[in-house]
Amino acid sequence: MERLTGGFLLLCLLSLVKANNSPSLGTRVYTVCEDIAIGGHAFDIDASDPENDPLTYTLTGTNALFFAVNSGTGRVTVRNALDRENVDVITLGVTITDGFNVISEELTIILADANDNKPLFQQSSYNIEVPENTVLGSTLFRVEAIDYDTSLAGVVRYSIDEVSPNNIENPFSIVSTTGHVTLVKGLNYTSLSSFYRLKINATDGGGKCASEETIYNSAVVFSFITVEDVPDLDPQFTGTSFVGNVQENSPVGTSVFQVTAIDPDTGILDKMIYTIEESTADGLFVISRDDGIISVLSAIDREVVGDTVTLTVKATESKTNIHGVQASATTNVLINIIDVNDNKPEFYKCEEDTCVIATEFTGEIAEHSMGAVPINMKVIDQDKTANTELRLEGVDKDVFSVEPSFTQISESVVQLLVRQSQNLDFEKKQQMILQVIAIDKETNAGSTATVTINIKDINDNYPTFPKSTYKLSVAEHSPENTVVDTITADDPDTMDQGNIVYVLLPESILTYFDVNRTTGEIYVKNQVLLDREARSLYSATLQARDTNDNPGSTVLEITLTDINDQPPVINRDSYLESVAEGDQFQRKIDATDADEPNTPNSEIVFSLEPSSYSSIFTIDPNTGMLTNNDELDREALDPKLDGRIVLSVMATDKGRPSLSSTVPVFIDVKDINDNAPQFNASSYTFSVKEGQKGAIVGFVYAKDLDQTTEFNRISFSIISGSFGSFVISTSEGSNGYMGRITVDPDIELDYESPNKQFKLQVEAADLEREKAEVMVEVNVLDVNDERPEFESVEPVSVKENSTITEAIGKFIANDKDTNHLLVYELESVTCMCKGSSKPCSWFFLDSNGDVRVNPEDTVDYEECTQAVVEAQVVDENTEIGQNNSVTSGKMVINIEDINDNAPQFSAPDSVFVVVSEGASIGTSVAKVTATDLDSGVNSQIKFKVASVEFKDINDQTTADLKVFDAITTQQNNVYVGLIQTIQSLDLNLKGRYLVTVTATDTGDLSTSTVVEIFTVDVTYKVELQFDISVDEVKEKEDEIKRALTSATDSVVKIVSIQAVKGKATRQSFMVAYFVYLNGTALTASEVEKKLSDPAHFLLLQGLGLSNIGNVPVTETGADPVQYALLGIVGGLIIVLAVLTTSLLCTRRNYRRKLKAAKAMNSASMVNADNQKSGPVVPGTNKYTMEGANPVLNLNIDSALALDMDEENSDVDKVSLSSLDYSDDVNNEKGTKSSMQSIQEEEENNGPPEYSEPLGAALAQLGQRKGNDKLPVGFNNPVFDTTDL
Repeated sequence: MERLTGGFLLLCLLSLVKANNSPSLGTRVYTVCEDIAIGGHAFDIDASDPENDPLTYTLTGTNALFFAVNSGTGRVTVRNALDRENVDVITLGVTITDGFNVISEELTIILADANDNKPLFQQSSYNIEVPENTVLGSTLFRVEAIDYDTSLAGVVRYSIDEVSPNNIENPFSIVSTTGHVTLVKGLNYTSLSSFYRLKINATDGGGKCASEETIYNSAVVFSFITVEDVPDLDPQFTGTSFVGNVQENSPVGTSVFQVTAIDPDTGILDKMIYTIEESTADGLFVISRDDGIISVLSAIDREVVGDTVTLTVKATESKTNIHGVQASATTNVLINIIDVNDNKPEFYKCEEDTCVIATEFTGEIAEHSMGAVPINMKVIDQDKTANTELRLEGVDKDVFSVEPSFTQISESVVQLLVRQSQNLDFEKKQQMILQVIAIDKETNAGSTATVTINIKDINDNYPTFPKSTYKLSVAEHSPENTVVDTITADDPDTMDQGNIVYVLLPESILTYFDVNRTTGEIYVKNQVLLDREARSLYSATLQARDTNDNPGSTVLEITLTDINDQPPVINRDSYLESVAEGDQFQRKIDATDADEPNTPNSEIVFSLEPSSYSSIFTIDPNTGMLTNNDELDREALDPKLDGRIVLSVMATDKGRPSLSSTVPVFIDVKDINDNAPQFNASSYTFSVKEGQKGAIVGFVYAKDLDQTTEFNRISFSIISGSFGSFVISTSEGSNGYMGRITVDPDIELDYESPNKQFKLQVEAADLEREKAEVMVEVNVLDVNDERPEFESVEPVSVKENSTITEAIGKFIANDKDTNHLLVYELESVTCMCKGSSKPCSWFFLDSNGDVRVNPEDTVDYEECTQAVVEAQVVDENTEIGQNNSVTSGKMVINIEDINDNAPQFSAPDSVFVVVSEGASIGTSVAKVTATDLDSGVNSQIKFKVASVEFKDINDQTTADLKVFDAITTQQNNVYVGLIQTIQSLDLNLKGRYLVTVTATDTGDLSTSTVVEIFTVDVTYKVELQFDISVDEVKEKEDEIKRALTSATDSVVKIVSIQAVKGKATRQSFMVAYFVYLNGTALTASEVEKKLSDPAHFLLLQGLGLSNIGNVPVTETGADPVQYALLGIVGGLIIVLAVLTTSLLCTRRNYRRKLKAAKAMNSASMVNADNQKSGPVVPGTNKYTMEGANPVLNLNIDSALALDMDEENSDVDKVSLSSLDYSDDVNNEKGTKSSMQSIQEEEENNGPPEYSEPLGAALAQLGQRKGNDKLPVGFNNPVFDTTDL
């Protein structure tokens, strides 16, 4: 009975133990920086346990050496250095246990790049040779460095850090992104450098991962560039001065000078060839071809060739340069010719720029003059240095001296200077002859020249007149150039004979008189100014000057005699008088004469000059009284005169000849109003067009014969007949006044009204109301002034593709005017196409309003369903206003559809496959879509499978298969053909079905397409596990499908989405196939490889993907609550039965044994290893130290527990939780518990001895179950089975 009771209790405890769940792993992929220091934190393992049991972590696998994990917290640190460039993804095994269950998982560690690699140049140095004439921009070489880092840290930028030599500008550049080194400035082997060393830097773009600061790495490499010299420079002569010397008359072959030229291309040093290219004196010198020595070629005469000879010497390289020619250079060599004294001095006569040898010279000088005598003489010694002495010989040598008397200049001007001017007397001697002698003091060689000097006379006398005063007379107003007298002066000097000049003084006299400068004639200069009445006497001085401007003078007195030269003078310039017409006129005219009084020249007689109106006037000849002799009438005068009569009165003297003057006399005849207005016609008739406000009707004319505005001004007015429709305005015309009749600006005449004719009574009146009247008839004319108007047009229809030439419609417009001419014009044609309007040209408009189909375009219903023709009508006869209609006419043309389009298949958007899940009858395995551009019935489509072929993987074809049928459906305006199986498919066939599908519309127009359906067997099925529910997967299905497609580059066919069975969580799985467009499929392992790519896995993980491959089948775990309840109920029933029997039979025996065992066990437990420690939780046997086991506080009396009599059994107060501990709660000192003793005894194959009945029961339970696993021992040193 005791064993039976223990067994049942053990079963209850084991049921509770079995209900513990395994821990689960969350995140499986971690990103870790490769530059984390050893010991640095890498990541924390994301794991959890449903019962929140403590977890223990252990790293496994070959990669565990890189990391270390804290077994209690799951914190992972770096154990050994990481290197992404060696391996970028690490698979790390991890074992997690909660004390009861152990799970093993794999973590994916993605190593993030840190900038831990320097750029590495591919060569240790870059050495090249470059010709110095390399073209700018040429790429010389390329450096390349590799950086094994990624992203910007792996991007290398190049630069030139240093260039040697550094004293010249850097001629090189490097492309920072490619490393191409280019030439940017010219090289020069000679003037710049023949060698360059470049220090080239390669720097990455920088990066960081674990560090906070961005790290940049760089490397340098050196490039040695040798510049190759090329023959690109011309030769250069050495030295700065090229001057040689040679004496004249030197022997032929005498060496004069040597020139040297070198090749500046120092790397070539070509040989030079010397030649003389030019010479200022040909044939004198020659140059050695090889060594450049210049020598004498022929005799040299300095006096012929000059002091110097300039040679142009050319040095030519013996070889061609880079341009294919022989480079050369020239220089000028100056040869100085040293003089030898081999010439005597000689005399030269020089005129302008020419000098010739002469022995006879002539000079001239005025008597008594000092200074030099010009003789144009030079003495020249052809030698460079002269020693010439000059002297005079002859009778008159003492009168002159020679200059210079001595000279060392080769060419000198010779002058004769006057020493005794008093001996130069023209009256005594007119000519002197001298000899000039020149002698070379070194050689005594010399020359002689004869000089003849002519002496000139000078002017030394003044002109004189015979009289000191001359009295002269001349008539006033004598004609100009009239000679008054001739007076001359005498001068004894011979040079003045006939050369005396005469003038009149002062200058004011020259206005009236003047003198002939050479003859001395006095003459009249101005006839008008010689007026005796103004001035009768003039005084002047006559002056004579000789050739030396020596003066002599005399006084002239000129008297003017009188003539009749003054006409009578009327004392007024004009007379202005006025008189009223019909009155008497009277006026006296006064005049005087300035001629000598009381002579005929001053007596005056008056008269009237004939004119238009002089006959009605008379004047007294002696008194000058002017009067009228007839009545004055203003209207009898010419109107242009404005009433003014102009007379001319003449006053005449009695001199011979007689002189006269005239004066105008203006007589204004004042007007009086003695005339009435008069129309120029008895009546007037005019016409005017209707509808013209302010239009001019016509003009009436009237005249008043009175000549002043005061009396002849006329104003017009309409007395009657206007009815307020007309107005008249007055204006002055060319012959009177005119009345301008116009339509009232506020009135429009209407031809259609009763008033088509008006009779106007027009009056003309002057200012004093003298009047006249006339009748004016006005007729109203009809005009075209109405705008045309469109009639409404009903919509018309035309079938598409129509080619009719007749009019399909017509615009009609009306015009109220009778003389209209209507022309129709097309404004626009607008087509309604797919919901929007646009211009089109399908229709055109005739000028008569007919609308026709444009034969050049095709009307297409599928493009546009309606057209609107908009037109304008114009009246070409319109005279007033706008000639077009107010609104445009519109005609709607409906396009009628005809069946002219065959169905069109749409390109499939996926690959079609058939899998095992879809191989049954009636399964849709593919679909086609088609549309028909026609409308209505014409666009209805029906699909049909025309033929089916199967082509296996070996391209073997099986035809005429009857395995598919097409079902036609419609989605909006798109027809869909579902391809369904009509019989089960043989999935052992590997290849593709070629299904020919035909789409036919109601007009029997059809189109076919071939649909490929690939067969994929079940081995390519892939199961994807998600940590989200089925509903969430379906909600994200499109997003998941896009992510899977992007990761695998294949078409994803999802077969089903199901929940994971046996799980209380929200996990689900998806069954899918991954198929390429060529029909091949991916296996589960291939899919797993592609989806494990870090670039895609993180996205899929975010969508809930947790596992790839077959979904693990989870055993259905027992509900711990259910097991606990069942265990408790069953245990209680058994316990009650057992206790009843036990109490009745063995109560005393069991109590004794239990007390003994309890005492023994208590004694054995009291040691240092199992002593309780730590603070106590009140009311329980729970200690705060790890491993303590709590029980309910049932207020157990320890004394009762030890006695365990039949009245107070505390079996129902025992805590079963003492068996919940795993085997890691063991004795740390290695002492064996009772349960461990059981294990050891079993290993010894002997019947164990048990210290407690419960231990024996547990051992028997283990034997019955036949479990091959090692039994698990539980040890609680504080509370064990003895307490039961």
